Amino acid sequence: MGAYRTIGRFFSPNGDILKTPRYNSGLNMDVHAQILLYTFFIGLAVGGVANKTNFCTMGAVSDLVNMGDSSRMRAWFLAMATAIAGVTILNEGWLDVSLAAAGDTGKPPYLTPNFVWPRYILGGLLFGVGMTLASGCGNKTLVRIGGGNIKSILVFLVMGAAAYLMIYTDFGYTLFLSWMQPLAVNFAHHGLDSQSVAGPWSHLVVGLVTAAVILAWVFSSKDFRGEYVHIGGAAVIGVAVVLGWLLTAGGLGQSLLEELEFLDTRPYDVGAQSLTFVKPTAHFYYWIRNGFAAEFVSFAMVASGGVIVGSAVYALVGRAFRVEWFNSWSDFIKHCAGAFLMGVGGVLSLGCTFGQALSGASTLALGSFLTVASIIVGAAATMKAQFAIMMRE
Repeated sequence: MGAYRTIGRFFSPNGDILKTPRYNSGLNMDVHAQILLYTFFIGLAVGGVANKTNFCTMGAVSDLVNMGDSSRMRAWFLAMATAIAGVTILNEGWLDVSLAAAGDTGKPPYLTPNFVWPRYILGGLLFGVGMTLASGCGNKTLVRIGGGNIKSILVFLVMGAAAYLMIYTDFGYTLFLSWMQPLAVNFAHHGLDSQSVAGPWSHLVVGLVTAAVILAWVFSSKDFRGEYVHIGGAAVIGVAVVLGWLLTAGGLGQSLLEELEFLDTRPYDVGAQSLTFVKPTAHFYYWIRNGFAAEFVSFAMVASGGVIVGSAVYALVGRAFRVEWFNSWSDFIKHCAGAFLMGVGGVLSLGCTFGQALSGASTLALGSFLTVASIIVGAAATMKAQFAIMMRE
């Protein structure tokens, strides 16, 4: 029998350590810095493209519900299909998506076999309602900040405060997980090591078939096939999600994970992950709480910073920079309520319209697809309610 490997060490069949990685703190901090640098450029591209193409999930649902226009919805699903196809192919040797099945290596653990299904449904619904009230999801909030929208700064801060409560206090467990966890289905008890929709079948086959089915629907519209701006923008965003996984679950990311226990100062929230835009708002507060220490600058924070800068560059170059503020107290209250719901819902469901619908879905996590459906239902129902109220008034 040959030796087998776990992160950080090589073992013989009887458990003896055969090899331990060489400790080089400077080298590994450089690896982390490289990952963050590349992450910033990924965020930069996403910010510019999202601003240019008006890539927005809330807008996509609104267009479909209120006007019957599916163009932006198809663009969102095109980005999803691109991410699924890219991660599925690269998982054949260039990255290890299974790292997202455990909390110590996946940030978050999209593929955890402990399937707490109520969190995805309720979290998605809350997020869908919240993004509608706040005029956009987490990514759209960052894009608008870069474009000069001052009220989006308040949305960011309120969303971050809610996400902080969910991540760093007992608020989330007491209010939600305490009663949700007993309802969970643990796939490990059924011989499965993750909640991947591939199950015991080939991840490659299921991933490519899933992407193909989505693409078939996306391009079934003749009108959309001529929407080159939407198609190009969605493809870039999907590729950006794939690159995020390649950085954190590929060679660089695995090297960093292997060396973590040997570092004197461990960087925060290191693990396999890709773009998500609720978690970093909480990380922002946590970074402040820890005195702006460099080790608390996370992958998610850097990606968010890149989105803001990328959006700002496009807005300034394209002369689209516009300073905006609330037009009434009711508008102010509505955005604050929506931001709070996004913070709570985004953490509860383990991701947002990027974190679950693109990054999570690209791993084929069952919870990601459940969250996507819940977000759409929550947003559509809120829009219908708003329209009914407006008509009555």
